[in-house]
Parts: sequence; structure tokens; C-alpha cells
Amino acid sequence: MVYKNPVIKGYYPDPSICKANGKYYLVASSFQYFPGVPLFESGDLINWRQIGFCLTRESQVPLDNVGSSGGIYAATIRYNEGRFYMVTTNVGHKRGGNFYVWTDDIYSHWSEPIFVDQGGIDPSLYFENGKTYFTSNGTDAKGVSAILQCEIDISDGKKLTESKVIWHGTGGRYLEAPHLYKIKNYYYLMAAEGGTEYGHMVTYARSDNPYGPFTDYARNPVLTNRNLGGYQLQGIGHGDLIEDYSGSWWMTALAFRQIDQWMTYHHLGREICLIPVTFDDKNWFTAADGTARLEIETDRIPLNVKQEFKNVYTFANTDWNNNWQFIRTRKNENYILEKNLLKIKSSGDTLDTQGGAPSFICLHQMDFDMELALKVKTIDGEAGISLYMDENHHYDLALTNENRAANAAGECSITLKLNIGDIKYLKASVPFSRNEAEFIIRSSALNYDFYYIENSKEIKLGSARTKYLSSEVAGGFTGVVLCLYSQNGKEFNEFTDFECGYK
Repeated sequence: MVYKNPVIKGYYPDPSICKANGKYYLVASSFQYFPGVPLFESGDLINWRQIGFCLTRESQVPLDNVGSSGGIYAATIRYNEGRFYMVTTNVGHKRGGNFYVWTDDIYSHWSEPIFVDQGGIDPSLYFENGKTYFTSNGTDAKGVSAILQCEIDISDGKKLTESKVIWHGTGGRYLEAPHLYKIKNYYYLMAAEGGTEYGHMVTYARSDNPYGPFTDYARNPVLTNRNLGGYQLQGIGHGDLIEDYSGSWWMTALAFRQIDQWMTYHHLGREICLIPVTFDDKNWFTAADGTARLEIETDRIPLNVKQEFKNVYTFANTDWNNNWQFIRTRKNENYILEKNLLKIKSSGDTLDTQGGAPSFICLHQMDFDMELALKVKTIDGEAGISLYMDENHHYDLALTNENRAANAAGECSITLKLNIGDIKYLKASVPFSRNEAEFIIRSSALNYDFYYIENSKEIKLGSARTKYLSSEVAGGFTGVVLCLYSQNGKEFNEFTDFECGYK
């Protein structure tokens, strides 16, 4: 059969995978968004559904005032003796550092954080014979990038050994994403190098001891698309290995889709791909042909398994707790979440507030070609939809009501604002006679088109290029989210009503 990459679309970077009880489980980074660390389940590795988040309480994931692309970095999920563990790093917060949480029920809540006194990012866990190995990136005594490892007491996170440098990688920049495995008679140490951009790659080495010395795979990198110029899928890296229930090996890895063969921009974020892995007779492994492709033909998945993607999202067919996210925190008093209706009350922060917590709730944009339909009713201030990358890069289609009088239309207008770095541009503004409006946003790989409905007719308000919301322009590690928001620069007691559909 042939399956398509990405197997999970949109901004879900740094995938890690484990298996338990006949299923597979996967986590991804979440950065400044709350709840943290989205959690997915699959029965066949190519069809995934989100079952929740690992970090659902602010006591687990304080994000107040963290910068965009700060917060929760790469996570690792592992299963050992009936218990799931998720280990990650909170970057940029005073209560940050490397920590893990655990649960005995994957569908329920996770524990409070247990911190480990080892620096770096991208922590991972390996369990063997009652020992727990804790691995992360860092530097050696000379300040050279390295992979560090120690043993910890898994009950309380205390170090049982000093952190030791176990590998310096193959010479690529930004050595990160280490994972340790025992497969047959060897310990394999896999990592990412080259930076999570167009030079990204997966490398590995092996040893007969978990602390090395490690011998590099002779044909490193084992996986990269850095030489596939013009190919849509780029930036492949940050891999994790899994053996399926039939004995075949796979690698999950992140990648991104650039918007055009000759335009090296991506705005959907880093997405999740699946690559078949094969071991040779000397127990070295390869990942496909060394590259990641948009379509992969394999005999490892039964022909009766069909890959299906969810293409239509509404309030009714999504779960407020399992699919939607907020920025930095969730102030429950500002939201009323119903089956077919969302009500948002403005906070004191706006979309432009650095490190702020504006009133917004979002889904990830998952495809280039998209249509989003929205009904909004506001009594005061500004409310609508934002295509949001960060505080300085977002496109906002909004209904603004300046009346300040409850239940009146007031002085309303429909606006399209483009925020690109230091440029804050009012692209269009038209008077509107009502305080209730219908919006449509359609997109392709290259453009967003913005419409409103008047007298049952679509009226185009304007267009904007996707590339100005890309990582190449904005920087950072996230992707565009579809954000429903209400703001007026102050707290306000009235709610904005939304009805929405996305496909």
C-alpha cells in the first residue's frame, strides 16, 4: 500500500513515539501554547487521533510571560512496567528546566512535574534492568556540543550518577534530540544535527555499552532531505524509533512543506512523518533510501488499512479539551464553550502583547488549501479570526464595534489588518451596519484570501501572502494557528459569540 507524509499535519514538531497494549502513542512539542504536549493514539501508525494533552494544569506547565517559541520544547514518551512517562523541557520560565510526568492511564491525568538536575534540552529516557538513563544535549568541559547522560531514580528524579559526555555527534551544528535504544546486542544512540531547518538530518552511532564509546554509522546521515532541492518536503530530522507489533522498525521524524518548488518558505510548521527502517545483516539500520518522501510504498501495512485524514472541523465535531489550545494560559472565566457556540470575553492583553495572554482559542492550520467560515457577533471592541504565527506576525479579519453600548450595532466596521514584523498595516476597512458578521478565509500555498458576506453575497476584502507568516520571515519554531479572538485592550464584561467551521 501507499501512505502519505506527513501522517500528522500542521504544527506538531519533535515527535516521539512508544507502544503499549496494542496501540501506539505519540507526543509533540507545544512551546507557548496551553495545554502542553499534544498526545496522539494510533492502531496502525498511519492514522492518528488526538486523545488529549500531557500537561493540562498550570502547575505542570507555567508559561506566563514566556516568549514566542519559548515554553515546552521537544518531549519524549516512553512506556515501562505499566507506566507512561513524558519528559521535556520548559524553556524561558523561572520554574523551567528538564522534567518528566507520568501516568498509569494514558486517557487520564498526568502527574505533577519531577525535575532532573541535568541541563540542555531534548531529554530522553531509557529503561533497562531496573536502571533509568536520562539523556539530553549539552556541552563538554570545553564548551563543545555533546550528548550527556546520567542515571536517575525514576521515583523522584534524583541523579544517581554524574552526567557524562557520551557522544559528540558527527560534526553537524546544533547536536540535539538524543535517544538511546537497546536493539539485539547493541546500544544505538540517535540524534539530530544541522539545525531544524533545510540542513536538518538524523545521525546515529552504536556501542556495546550505554555510555559508549560509540561508533558512528559509516553512511551518516541516515536520513536527510538537505540535497533534495525544490522538493516540497524539507527539514526532515529529530527522529525516534519504534518496532511495530509485527516486528518491523519505523522512524517518526519532523519535516515541513515549503510553499513552492522555488520558494523556500514554510508556514504550517514542522509536521510528523513516518519512515520505514531496515536493519542489515550487521545490525546497522537504514531509513528508506536515506530521504523522506511525500508518498511511501510499503508492504508492512496491510492492504485493508486505509489512510484517512480528518478534513472538516466544527465546534460540534471537535473536543474543546482534546483539540483546542490557548496561549500561555487558559482563563476559564473568559470562555464559554458549547457544542455549537463559542463565547469569548476580552482580556487586557491583545494579539500584539509580548508574552501576554490575550483571549483566544485556536486550532492548527493543517493544509495549504483551506476554507474557514466564521460568524461573529460582538457588542464591544474587536473580534474575529487571526492567522497567527506570533505577536509580530499575524493577519486579522475582524468585526469592530466602537459603540460601547450593550446590544446595539454602534459604529461597526469590518477590517483586515496585516502584522509583519514592525509593519502594522490596515489593509482594508469598510463600514458595516450590523454588529453581527459572516467571514470566510480561503487559502492556497501562496495566498490567503479574505471575504465577508453582505446581502448573501461574498465580498472580497483583500489578500495576503502566506510567506510573511513563515518561519523564514518570523523565526521561531511554531506554525500558523487559526485563532478566534476578542480584544479591546482592556478587560470587558461582555462576551463575543462565534460560530465556526474549518475544512
